[in-house]
Amino acid sequence: MFQLSSVQVWVNDQDEALAWWTEKIGFEVRADATVAELGDFRWLTVGPPGDTGPEIVLMAIPPEPMFTAETRGQIESLMSKGASGGLFFTTADIQADYARLTAAGVEFTQEPTEVPYGVDCGFRDPSGNHFRLAQIREGWAG
Repeated sequence: MFQLSSVQVWVNDQDEALAWWTEKIGFEVRADATVAELGDFRWLTVGPPGDTGPEIVLMAIPPEPMFTAETRGQIESLMSKGASGGLFFTTADIQADYARLTAAGVEFTQEPTEVPYGVDCGFRDPSGNHFRLAQIREGWAG
């Protein structure tokens, strides 16, 4: 059987995304390789320190022939609205992480809020991607 190795997040600028994920969120670089044979395609991944789970691929929106200018514009538009998908993170202490991330300048779209499954909040990256952070209530089986 296979396993999930990475998830992709579209970004407007890979260097800006890398700085945001490492300096503000506190993740570490897992891979940063440029492949000249593929038009200087950059494979850039990050993840939580010490975590061996899936990596987040910080993927630049590719130009033609992969995507037309119109398709690129549509992806960029969805990203700016926070509607291009998202990732869900969990934490053992949402208040501490919220305070740390707020102090680091992370833009929150929702403060920590009580919900049936625990406490949940939302934040965005510089490209407009929307993410959720939750502290799951003990015993929640949802």
